[in-house]
Amino acid sequence: MERWKVNLAVLWFGNFLVMAGMTMITPFLSLYLQQDLGVTGDHEIGVWAGFIFAANFVTSFFFQPLWGKLSDRYGRKMMLLRSGFGMSLVIMLMGFATAPWQLLLLRMMNGVISGFSPAAVSLVSATTPKEKMGFAMGTLQSGGTAGTILGPLIGGVMADTFGFRPIFYITGSLLFVASTLSWIMVKESFDREAAARRPQASMIKGFRELVRIPQLPALFSVTFLIQFAMLSPMALMPLYVKELHGTPENLAFWAGFVGSVTGFSNMVSAPILGRLSDRIGSTRILIVSLIGAGVMFVPQAFVGSVPQLLVCRFLLGCFVGGLIPTVNSLIRRFTPDGRESRAFGFNSSFLALGNMIGPVVGGALSGFIGIQGLFLVSAAFLLATSVWAYALLQRRGARAAGR
Repeated sequence: MERWKVNLAVLWFGNFLVMAGMTMITPFLSLYLQQDLGVTGDHEIGVWAGFIFAANFVTSFFFQPLWGKLSDRYGRKMMLLRSGFGMSLVIMLMGFATAPWQLLLLRMMNGVISGFSPAAVSLVSATTPKEKMGFAMGTLQSGGTAGTILGPLIGGVMADTFGFRPIFYITGSLLFVASTLSWIMVKESFDREAAARRPQASMIKGFRELVRIPQLPALFSVTFLIQFAMLSPMALMPLYVKELHGTPENLAFWAGFVGSVTGFSNMVSAPILGRLSDRIGSTRILIVSLIGAGVMFVPQAFVGSVPQLLVCRFLLGCFVGGLIPTVNSLIRRFTPDGRESRAFGFNSSFLALGNMIGPVVGGALSGFIGIQGLFLVSAAFLLATSVWAYALLQRRGARAAGR
């Protein structure tokens, strides 16, 4: 098998486990806060759940550019291993938390040492032939997105089977396995001497250099808006499922299933849409996916049962598969050689910012508009983002570069 395919396969698996580990607590977080950590009241639980879920992304937002800079200087594989082994330890420690503030601090620490996914994206982009870039980005991102969405299902099943705390120990062990596989099997051709001779700009100066490229600020903004819209209802999803389900039996499982069903369709659609973007253009796929995802959020506000919600979430995943992969593909095409890791690091910061603000705003607004209102807000954001992407990419000459 060609080297780039081996790297892609191993990092797909690693990306899946890393993102699953970050989101595995989603289906039972509100129940865990209520039953084990003594938090009472739906609104208070929603606020705590929003902050704890977002805490990982708060610190990630600030530290991702640093890891991107060091990746360009010392190599992507080193950043993979630093992040993977570090997160495996921190997540295991989460199983010992006895108060919500302890879980909050550990989630913040997890964000500090994160960086596996952007390093994986950078490594794959550097080793993949340009004519296969859309397919590779779609395939790799399908692993991360599938982990993000399937993580809640895995967490829900394990919560019903083992209880809440053992999930953290299992997750940490899986991340250790993924990091070990990356250490042994992933190969990178990286010239440290050449990287050392290359001028090293500060993070602020490096950011200024990148934003002078007209398309990159637009892509960073699109990444933020996508994540904000996708994540704002997630923290409240278990309570919505509880309302629709009407019984506490297997509640964690159904909450996890609803949160994860998007991942099943995403796993299939992301590589297909990535391959299609290599043929007709990444920008076109991005805009169509934004419109489709926005439309599919609307019926989720009006469903009357869990099966209806499952169908809507599945169809949503068919369009989600064309979002972040096409953004990553476009970033690689517009970024000068030798600055890829830094560009992906900044994009990861904007992704983390959306992940951070989305659940917090969603938790705060839930007391006023309910989760049904959050679905409609997410729909409006995604549809508005499609207009934003068209204006800033298609009309600024990105059509030719995205082909």
